[in-house]
Amino acid sequence: MTAGEALAQARKRAVAGGAEKYHAANAAKGKLFARERLSLLLDEGTFVEDGLYANSLADGLPADGVITGTARIDGRDVCVMANDSTVKAGSWGARTVEKIIRIIERAYSVGVPMVYLVDSAGARITDQIDLFPGRRGAGKIFHTQVRASGSIPQVCALFGPSAAGGAYIPAFCDVVAMVEGNASMYLGSDRMVEMVTGERTTLEAMGGARVHCAESGVGHFLCKTEQDALDVVRNYLSYLPANYTQQPPAVAPVDAPTVDLSALVPVSERQAFDMRRYIKGIVDEGSFFEIQALWARELTIGFARLGGRVTGVIGNNSMFKGGVLFVDSADKASRFVQLCDAFNVPLLFLSDVPGFMVGSAVEKQGIIRHGAKMISAISEATVPKICVVVRKAYGAGLYAMAGPGFDPDATLALPTAKIAVMGAEAAVNAVYANKIAALPEGEREDFVAERRAEYERDIDVMRLASELVIDAIVEPADLRRELIRRFSAAAGKDRSFSRRRHGVTPV
Repeated sequence: MTAGEALAQARKRAVAGGAEKYHAANAAKGKLFARERLSLLLDEGTFVEDGLYANSLADGLPADGVITGTARIDGRDVCVMANDSTVKAGSWGARTVEKIIRIIERAYSVGVPMVYLVDSAGARITDQIDLFPGRRGAGKIFHTQVRASGSIPQVCALFGPSAAGGAYIPAFCDVVAMVEGNASMYLGSDRMVEMVTGERTTLEAMGGARVHCAESGVGHFLCKTEQDALDVVRNYLSYLPANYTQQPPAVAPVDAPTVDLSALVPVSERQAFDMRRYIKGIVDEGSFFEIQALWARELTIGFARLGGRVTGVIGNNSMFKGGVLFVDSADKASRFVQLCDAFNVPLLFLSDVPGFMVGSAVEKQGIIRHGAKMISAISEATVPKICVVVRKAYGAGLYAMAGPGFDPDATLALPTAKIAVMGAEAAVNAVYANKIAALPEGEREDFVAERRAEYERDIDVMRLASELVIDAIVEPADLRRELIRRFSAAAGKDRSFSRRRHGVTPV
C-alpha cells in the first residue's frame, strides 16, 4: 500500500465516524450524523476541516469524536465544532479538548461567530489525567468561551446530551436551541443523582429540553426537529454582526403589517393584551425573532427590524402574570440587554408594567438582588435606547424599562399612558386606608372615586410632558415612524459610560 493509499484509507475512516451500530442507534432516535448536520447548516463547499486525523493511531476514535473547522453560513464566515456521538458517545479525550479550544481561539482571533453543535456524554473518565486538570485541559474550553463572550456571537444547537462539565459549553453561549426528546443538559446523571441524594428521577425530567426551555431558562429555543435547531442557528446569526466592532447587518426595509395598534391595547388596566401582537404591529413584517418564548413569559424579548435595521425588543406581557416582573423575568431581561449592548443592537422598551412582584416568596428568592441586576444591565447599556410607555409604568418597573432616569435617547408615551409610583387604586388605599375605614359605608365609594380622580389628574400624561418627564406623546399610528427616525438620529451617539474596569454586578 502506497503512502497515498494509506492516507486515503485513514481519511475515509475518520470521516465515517463510529461503527455502523452507533449510526443505526442514532437514526432510530431521529438523530442525524454530525457531518450531516454540518452539511445542512453550512454553505455548500465552504467547510475547511481542522484536526481530521486527531488520535488517528488509536483504534475506534476517528477525529477523536469532534469535528472542527471554518465555513460560511449565508455567505458569512463562522467557526464550528460538532460532537460526533457515534464515537464513544461524543465524549471528550485530550485531543477532543484541544481541538475545541483551538477552534474557539481561532473564532475569537479572527472575529467571527462560533457555532457549537453539541451531542456529548462528557469527559472520558478513563482519560481524565490527560484531559481534565491541565493548562490546556477541559477547563480551558470554558475560560476561552468566557474570553470570547461579547466579542463574538456564540450559539449552540443541542441534539443529545451535554453532560457534567460539558453542560457548561451551552451555558456560556449566547443562546441554546434544544431538540425536544433527545437534547438534555445535566451536571450529574440520574444514576449519580440517586446515589448522591437519594432522589429518583430521569434525564428528561431533570434536564430535558422542555425543562430547560420552560423552567430553568438555560435553554432558549425548544425545537421539534434537528432541522429546526439548525434554522435557529442560521436565523439568530442573521441579526448579529460578526463581532463587537461591527454593526448588525441591515436589509431592505419591509413595511409593518396593517394593524390598528390603538385597538390592541385595552383601556382598562385590568384587561390583559398580548405584547407580542403589538410588537409585530410595529416592526418590519415577519422580522420578529422571539427568544425564550416559553420561560418567564411575563416579559417578551427578541430581535426585530425597524426600517431594515436590527433592534432588540423588550416588552411587558400582561397575558402572563399581569406583566409583573419576577426573579426570572429580571434575569431574562438582564442577559438580553447585555447581549444587545455587546453587539451594537439598539434597544426598544415597550412598557406596560405594574412593577416588581412583592411578597415573602419573592423576597426569599432575592427579588431585590435580581431587580438590581436588571437595572444595572440597563444602566450600563450604551447602545441607543428608547422607552415607550404603552399603557403604564409603575414603581421600579419604570426604572427597569429604561425610564427617564436611565439615559434613554427618548422616553415616549402613548396618549393613554400612565407613569406613577403605583396605580391609582393602590395609591388611594395606601394614603387613605384609615380614613376610608372610618367613613360610613355609604360614603366610601364616592370618597374613593374623588381621590382616584385627583390622583389620575396628578399623573396625567400631558402634565408629564409639560414637566419634560417624557419627550413626546405619540399616536399609536405614528409610533413606528417615530421610532425609526429617533433610532436613526441616535445611531452615532457616544457610547462611553464610566471610568472603571467593570461594575460589581448584583448577581
